[in-house]
Amino acid sequence: MKNAIIRFLRDEEGASAIEYALIAAMVAVALVTFIAPVRTAIVAIFTDIQTALEGAP
Repeated sequence: MKNAIIRFLRDEEGASAIEYALIAAMVAVALVTFIAPVRTAIVAIFTDIQTALEGAP
């Protein structure tokens, strides 16, 4: 039983999965943070294009 506990504590495979999950979570937070301003900027650009095309002869 003692050997099983020692092996469990030394096992690092689960640590890699946790690290990847943390990286994925950080990427998700970054996307959520920056997606709204980018969307607003893109909508503004297309609105400007639309306005320019409607005013063209």
